[in-house]
Amino acid sequence: MIYNYKNKPIDKITQPVQRFIQQEKSGGLLLGISVILALILANIPLSEGYHHLLEQKFGFKWNDRVFFDFTIHHWINDGLMSIFFFVVGLELKREIIGGELSNPRKAILPIIAAVGGMVMPALIFLILNPSGETQKGWGIPMATDIAFALGVLFLLGKKIPLPLKVFLTALAIVDDLGAVLVIAFFYTSNIEMTYLWTGLLILAIMYLGNKMGVRSIFFYAFLGIIGVWTCFVISGVHATIAAVLAAFTIPADVKIKETVFIAKINSYLTIFKNIDPDENTPTLTNDQLHILEEINETTIAATPPLQRLENAMHPIVTFVIIPIFAIANAGVSLDIDFDSLFNTNVAIGVALGLLIGKVLGVVGFTWISVKLKLASLPAGMNNRNLLGLGFLASIGFTMSLFITSLAFSHEEYQTQAKIGIFAASLVGGIIGYMILNKKPK
Repeated sequence: MIYNYKNKPIDKITQPVQRFIQQEKSGGLLLGISVILALILANIPLSEGYHHLLEQKFGFKWNDRVFFDFTIHHWINDGLMSIFFFVVGLELKREIIGGELSNPRKAILPIIAAVGGMVMPALIFLILNPSGETQKGWGIPMATDIAFALGVLFLLGKKIPLPLKVFLTALAIVDDLGAVLVIAFFYTSNIEMTYLWTGLLILAIMYLGNKMGVRSIFFYAFLGIIGVWTCFVISGVHATIAAVLAAFTIPADVKIKETVFIAKINSYLTIFKNIDPDENTPTLTNDQLHILEEINETTIAATPPLQRLENAMHPIVTFVIIPIFAIANAGVSLDIDFDSLFNTNVAIGVALGLLIGKVLGVVGFTWISVKLKLASLPAGMNNRNLLGLGFLASIGFTMSLFITSLAFSHEEYQTQAKIGIFAASLVGGIIGYMILNKKPK
């Protein structure tokens, strides 16, 4: 019954799932559910098993030598999150080549806003944590979580003009680039130069492959994972940097132009239409299969590998990798000793950095840029919804949690930072929603 092409009950299940995946706000919704699940797991009697599972190790053994003997938590943060950063790299390259960041006049305002939204939170954190080990957390409040922020924005529907959504998206993408640079330059240490140079050499081979017209996904996947990622991990440079650099080597051009593609597809469709079908069976004839294969190959040739990879991997990252990361990293025990929570300024520094620093940076730098006539506001933006976007930018979750794991090895500091992230993100999201949802007079 399931395989009857005229009547497919399974569609009643698959179609709602497909519609959910295609909605912009679905990623933020699933991320929120994952955070709640992590908090539940960390605060029930089985919490010890939850933490114990994440600390289990596995690696690879060869001639009595063990390689990559990492905990599950480490594999998630350095392995799965490398895939996340690879997709971030693909999005960055696409935006720089043909997106919102390709036009300097359009790009200047979100770039300035993003810079302000990174500098001010870091300054506020450093003012409250000027020295010692806690100082290392200055990068935590710099990042905006694009999934959560856009999820809240899309909940508002048509109340928000499209240029504002584009502005926030471009801001968050520049913000991601800033976070990647911060990780590369400030959260990497003890570098083994031999392995680093080897990884860079493989990157150069991937770049040459791009220039020579190599479009095989396998070529870039094999060199990127076996070569670049492995060398960077062993070198001490964080694996996520390897993922972003590898993404920038993926070809973004097409093998055949749009006009040629249209002509070929029309020709194939004409031939397909003129082939006599076999009416005795529901299957296609060999000639029909051959034409469909030609159409498929032509379609692949007309699609940039960068966009094919991004479209294929984006749902995996949004609906698998980010939820797993949240479940592994957001599990904080709520049985908190408030004296120990505030025995440093980590929690308050992260919270104020996100909630005040982000708003001051995004709104303030944007306002100054417009006053100095460096850029103009997007259509439909005014002071009220600019302030609302500033508060949405204070939702710093995925990247902030990730930098927390790099900045602090002390579990107490990690817990304090996570509490600050949760509090600021929740308050910022609610305030941003309320401001943007308010009807103008």
